[in-house]
Amino acid sequence: MRGLWADLTDLVLPADCAGCRESRSGLRHGVCPACVATLNALRPGPVRPTPVPAGMPPCVALGPYAGPLREALLAYKEHGRHGLARPLGGLLAEVVATAVGDVRRPVALVPVPDTAAAARARYGDHLDRLARHCAARLRRGGWSVRVRRPLRALPRPDSVTLDSVGRAAAAEAAFRPRSPVGAGAAVVVLLDDIVTTGVTLAAAARVLGATGSAPSVAAVLAATEKRRRL
Repeated sequence: MRGLWADLTDLVLPADCAGCRESRSGLRHGVCPACVATLNALRPGPVRPTPVPAGMPPCVALGPYAGPLREALLAYKEHGRHGLARPLGGLLAEVVATAVGDVRRPVALVPVPDTAAAARARYGDHLDRLARHCAARLRRGGWSVRVRRPLRALPRPDSVTLDSVGRAAAAEAAFRPRSPVGAGAAVVVLLDDIVTTGVTLAAAARVLGATGSAPSVAAVLAATEKRRRL
């Protein structure tokens, strides 16, 4: 599924690279060749926060929340670079393919929803956009995929302002079921952009499980890395 940056020739791009924030020539869809190479070199693998919150499904991430991946996600989420949704969604498709492993199995993608306030601030649900591009990329690869939206996000504080205890408390009451997944025999894959403590994924998985549609795995673009205090 490589070559994700080569099929968007119709976009009008800003002058700064989304991956390194440098003004460079030869940008491909908002990202310079060096950052494209770094992103394309990432390979999905399992990640596991410590401690693992109860109910969190197995999780696969493209890479650590660092370098061009971190900067591209910030540019997309916080700085309105919506043109990055397609290549980032394509990278997320690689994570899903690794997580599921069997192209013959139908897949139901369930993005963790934004709150209404976050969606308004970002001019739309950022993960829903990623999920749609992720599904399109997988379909081009021969997968049977549908995006489902069975969860509703309730108002909650911005996780950036919370410590781990606060995040856990906020996540516990963050979601309500909106509609059944209706996936039948499909593999249910929970999608998010970043995993830190895992409490958001665990909370969403518990709500889905209560409706009979527990996710088999979670797929994310980036995983934060804990740093030791000196």
